[in-house]
Amino acid sequence: MVDAEEPPHKRLCLQNVNLGLTIASVMQQGGQATPGTMPTVEQQVATLKQQQIQRTVDNLNSEPAGPGPSSSALDRERIPPGAYSQREEALIKREQEADIAFRYVLNNDDPQNLIYLVGLKNIFSKQLPNMPKEYIVRLVFDRRHRSVALLKRNGTVIGGITYRAFHAQAFGEIAFCAVTSHEQVKGYGTRLMNQTKEFARTADRLTHFLTYADNNAVGYFEKQGFTREISMPRERWQGYIKDYDGGTLMECVMHPRVSYTALPDLIRNQRLALDHRIRQLSHSHVVRPGLTHFVDAAAAAAAGLQPPGSRYRAIPIGDIPGVREAGWSPALSAAQLGQQGGSRYRLVLDPRGPPQEPNPENLRVFLANLMEHIQGLEESWPFKEQVAVEDAPDYYDIIKDPIALDVMEERLASGCFYASLDIFNADLRRIFDNCRFYNAPDTIYYKLANKLESLVNSYLTAHLLFVEEAEEEGGSGGGGLAAGAGAGAGGCLGVAP
Repeated sequence: MVDAEEPPHKRLCLQNVNLGLTIASVMQQGGQATPGTMPTVEQQVATLKQQQIQRTVDNLNSEPAGPGPSSSALDRERIPPGAYSQREEALIKREQEADIAFRYVLNNDDPQNLIYLVGLKNIFSKQLPNMPKEYIVRLVFDRRHRSVALLKRNGTVIGGITYRAFHAQAFGEIAFCAVTSHEQVKGYGTRLMNQTKEFARTADRLTHFLTYADNNAVGYFEKQGFTREISMPRERWQGYIKDYDGGTLMECVMHPRVSYTALPDLIRNQRLALDHRIRQLSHSHVVRPGLTHFVDAAAAAAAGLQPPGSRYRAIPIGDIPGVREAGWSPALSAAQLGQQGGSRYRLVLDPRGPPQEPNPENLRVFLANLMEHIQGLEESWPFKEQVAVEDAPDYYDIIKDPIALDVMEERLASGCFYASLDIFNADLRRIFDNCRFYNAPDTIYYKLANKLESLVNSYLTAHLLFVEEAEEEGGSGGGGLAAGAGAGAGGCLGVAP
């Protein structure tokens, strides 16, 4: 027996097996038959016991002291781990602190192993009430079965997996898998299965696991890498495992070069290798200094050194750090503009004159006229200034992207913020959307937002002309233009007919 504070390690179990081997040898030597006589029944039993124990010793001696984490979870180079790795590393740390332990257990007459098997039998009987207790006892204590026990610091068994190893076929059949009810939902089930795979891969030389899972266990086994598709040849397993009515046969393939107890290390190494390869192909990992252009302009405007709208002054795209390094060039920008084929709409600045191209100067005049028109409408009064906290204390907790007409006027005065009609339209629509989101439909503000939006749509319908989709098919007279109430208006600017 070992100290109850520390469960025995695999090497200690091996020493107990060696001790049993010595006792069996002494028993056989003490009852050695004289020459010319047949061995007694006791001698035959001792010989068989010695052979069985010797096979176990050879099997255990061929492996290291036991599978476990290859490196400390505390000493690794830190990279942001995923949820799976975080939980596994937390359990690895608990293993290193001897708070929990996993033991490879078989019925080899070792007293400590028998204690573990009794604990497993009790857990399986309680957590699997539909299984006959006699059946559980017979399989758990069967010498052909192997078990992996999950132990607490005081040596109490709190979970485990029992499987039968078919060494000639190199696969195992999982018979029972359970964790005591008050220790569930802590990640023990995944760690227990990983430990079982590692013991089966190293100690039993297995390559596959098969199991019949009921409807409640299918989800768990799928998370542990089991699939409903059986890749192992049928003649390799048929006739060896038991068939269960109502169960789903599932398979897990264990890679001989994967250490299942050190999966966080494996995932980390894969991520590092992938990141290293990405850095060879791109500069996405380079963090460049942020833009100070707008902050500096705002500070200068606040100090009275520049006009208030100067903080919206445009900055050449080539001056943004990293843009040229990413492959941008003025020639590329010009080529992209040439591929767009020009604007799909024209501006009506004067009802008596022809429609105008939306170049920067014409667009500035058009937006100024539109803003003046909106400000002159009676329905615009709630939207002229930003909402005051005193009037609606929770407004900025609900509306995360506030906007008002005074903000739009300041941006328009800068001369460069609204580089396209779509940008102006997006700000304008956000005023209406924010109002409808914050206020109830029966409020005056909700109704004014709908009314003002309708009036804006009417203005755009009268002052925008869109290129017809069927221009190539032979438009005549109208110069290939359609009124803004057509499909182009709704698609580009969200204008309702």
